[in-house]
Amino acid sequence: AALAGEKAMAVMKHVGVNVAADPVFTVSYTGTNGALVIVSADDPSLHSSQNEQDNRNYARFAKIPMLEPADAQEAKKYIKLAFEISEKFDTPVFLRSTTRVSHSKSVVTVEEPEKYIDKTGFVYNTEKYVMVPHCARLRRVEVEKRQQLLKEFVETFSENRMEINNPDVGIITAGMPYNYAKEVFPDYSYLKLGMVYPLPETLIRDFASKVKKIYVVEELDPFLEEQIKAMGIKVIGKEIFPYTLEFDPGVIKNAIQKNTPDAVSPYKENLSPRPPNLCPGCPHRGLFYALRKHKVYVHGDIGCYTLSYMKPLEGLHSCICMGASIGMAHGMSKAM
Repeated sequence: AALAGEKAMAVMKHVGVNVAADPVFTVSYTGTNGALVIVSADDPSLHSSQNEQDNRNYARFAKIPMLEPADAQEAKKYIKLAFEISEKFDTPVFLRSTTRVSHSKSVVTVEEPEKYIDKTGFVYNTEKYVMVPHCARLRRVEVEKRQQLLKEFVETFSENRMEINNPDVGIITAGMPYNYAKEVFPDYSYLKLGMVYPLPETLIRDFASKVKKIYVVEELDPFLEEQIKAMGIKVIGKEIFPYTLEFDPGVIKNAIQKNTPDAVSPYKENLSPRPPNLCPGCPHRGLFYALRKHKVYVHGDIGCYTLSYMKPLEGLHSCICMGASIGMAHGMSKAM
């Protein structure tokens, strides 16, 4: 649809981008003609996922700009901005959400819908859209030209903003961790990034010149931290913040005050575990009871029936990803 001149959006959770990666990397070369926004819903703490990958890395890997909202209002606003950036720079644009943003609800400001302008139409251009090696080499150069334009654009992007308060401590952050940090340290200075790739190097250097100590607060990988340190700017990040699981205000407060990544959030103490279970009357119960009775090795896909791995059924023996079960069973049958 984007190549035909329309605005198009593809929405998936973080592991869905793994499946879509083949065309994602190549459409970064071809450009979009219309506009293409790819929404990646990441899942820190693996609430309903098989891994905890940080899809900000895809933006850098594929050389695609990425926006990251911190709340429902920004999520709404950033979708429009993402389409505008896509059209302006002829590039797909990632919008990264996380579980807490995706599950949040709040009142948002609604504008009048823009009048639809039909821009559909495919322009015949084989060097741009037929990615055989000769054409792809030409487009590879265009990707780097676009990167330079995006680096200039991000320096004045309105959603990257400084909040200068206490000059002793500054925090660079994006997405939901911004809200958590502001809750526990409202008087600190902040550089809140709305675009997390590419980074605004000049703006970051300007912020660093205004504060004495800088913390980079981000869930999962040290994505921002590593790039900022590569600029020669001294920051504190994963030395004290955990690499795994989602943050909350307590994690951030304890990490900074206790100067250790092992600090436990006070919000998670003394909570009784509530593991999921198959629903009463679920037909999967009988199926897995029978499979276990016959001592069958069972390889599953993603779904609620993976809960059958738990007692008392213990009827599922592997679950890697969606669609893996047939290949796993085939491989094991060959090996055994």
